[in-house]
This record gives sequence, structure tokens and C-alpha cells, in this order.
Amino acid sequence: MTILDTFKSRIQVAKRILITTHEFPDADGIGSEISLCLALRKYGKECHCVNEEPLLERYQYLDSQKVVHGFEEFQKSHSDYHSDLIIVVDTNTKQRVGQQLGQFIGDTQNLLYIDHHPCRGRDLSQHCIDINAAATGQIVGEIIEHLGIKFDKNMALPIYTAIIIDTSSFRYPTVSSSTHKLVSKLMDTGISPPEAYNGIYGTKRVHHMHMLATILNTASTNKDETIAWIVLKKEDIDRFAGDVEDTHAFINNLLILNNIKVACMFRDDGDVVKMSLRSSGEYDVGTIAVALGGGGHSHSAATIINREKNESIDQVILKTISRLEEALRNLEND
Repeated sequence: MTILDTFKSRIQVAKRILITTHEFPDADGIGSEISLCLALRKYGKECHCVNEEPLLERYQYLDSQKVVHGFEEFQKSHSDYHSDLIIVVDTNTKQRVGQQLGQFIGDTQNLLYIDHHPCRGRDLSQHCIDINAAATGQIVGEIIEHLGIKFDKNMALPIYTAIIIDTSSFRYPTVSSSTHKLVSKLMDTGISPPEAYNGIYGTKRVHHMHMLATILNTASTNKDETIAWIVLKKEDIDRFAGDVEDTHAFINNLLILNNIKVACMFRDDGDVVKMSLRSSGEYDVGTIAVALGGGGHSHSAATIINREKNESIDQVILKTISRLEEALRNLEND
């Protein structure tokens, strides 16, 4: 049974469906849940999108039908609500949906994950997990097609945007001919690629450019230039009145460097340092991140590094880069 068949069988007896995504969602999770909700309504289901927090203003243009609600807002208008099925998109663990939603979900067995992130050591065969898919939005799009539902513009724009975000504008190695075939069908609804791109990326102010310049000025490489990194300090975000959400793509600027194998961004969060990893395609940074206590895809991953007392950010970086070099040597020798 394919994951498309699994999805269809799981929703057949469900009349009331709640869809959510991980806490602090990006446009990949948001776009996926919106499009799936609209499709399931066309399929005859009572369907709602409920997230831990209300939709940020920057993403509201994706939700033309206003289907996304914050948990507290939703409870006020649906105090006795119960669902036959809860669908979680773009993650495969309920621990990531937020405290209130996590408690609401509880230990229900009526839970279905749709995701493309690895789920090492867990049996999720009754869910819709495809780690080879370029994006969760791609899986959702293929599910909608499998249900025989025709795309309209309200559905197409959120999925298209989700795929743009999850593939870093189609640059990751998981992008396939199937990805582009789906995109072709989305474009047939009349969405405009420039409009979609500018909607998600073209909403910055000049201070964002100043912050990007400051962060890129921290760029460094190891001796053979196979590893490059940038450093993001809290004072830089505060100085430019920035949002952490605005910094996620900064790391991708390193992937154009000659000889680059692994790109890193270190974000100083005080007691811990958040490290994001990107791969040029040759090395599996997901495996490296797992070894460092994190996780992710082969081309995009992250981990949290606990700082020792009085340890500077520079000391954390030097120690971590040394571990990365060792990990690359081990991968080359395997």
C-alpha cells in the first residue's frame, strides 16, 4: 500500500478532521495544511486548521479562505469540539506541535502524520512519510491529486509556496521530475511564479539587508574551504529589529562558495547555540546532525549545542568545526 492509499483509507470514516503543523511554522507547514484543508472540504469533510498560535501577518496572504486558527481562538468558538482524525503536517512527532495542542491531542490513536523528515527507529508505516519527497507540500499535492480533487488557485498558491520554501527555490537534490510535474499543474491554475516568490521573499525592509550584510561579514571557512560558516548573535537581531524567521535562509548564501561541502550557521541563544547545516549534495548532513544530537534531512539539518560555563561563541564554533571535519573524514573513509 502506498502512502497515497494509506491516506485515502485513513480519511474514509473520518467526518470531522483537524489539521495542524509544528510550532513556529514556516510557509512549508502552513501552505501544506491550508491546501489540504481546502481539498478535504471539497471532498466532503468538515475540516479545520488549528495551530498553537494564530497565523503571523506575513503568512496571511496564503490563507485566502481564513481556515487557520490559533488554538485559544478555536476553543472559544468550538469549546466542545472533537475530531475523528488529527492530521499533523511537516513533522512526525506531536512533541513539536506546541504545549496546548500536544495536550489536546493527548494519546489519541486517530493521528496521521504527513511528512518528509526522517523518523529513525520508529514505525510510522500507518502514516504518510516519504523522506525522498522534496517537500511536505509535494506529498500533500500528490495526495490531493490521488483523491481526484482538481486544484484551484486558492489551493495551488500555498502548495507552490511550501515547495519553494522546502526546496530553497528548487535547489536541493531531492527535487525531482515529479516535483516539477506537480508544479506545472499548480501553475495551470493561474498562479504567477514572480508573485508567489515575492510574496514569501519580497516583503523585507532595508534593515533586513543591513542585517544580512552584517551576518555575511562573519563568513569564515576551514583551511581547505570545504566547510564554511556564519555567526548570528542575538544583539544583531535586536540591533536591526529583526525576526529569527528572517534569518533562516542566510545560510544558503554559503552554498555558492567554491569547494564547499557543508555550510553552517551558528545562532547564539545564550546558554545554547543553535547550529543549522546545509549540504552541497555530496555529504549527508542529517547523519552528521544526528551524531551531534540533532536531526534533519541529508541536505538540511540542525542541532543544539549546549555551552559550557564561560565558553565563548568562538570556542563553541572552533570545537564544533573540528568535530565536523572529523565527521567528513569518517564519511569519506566509509
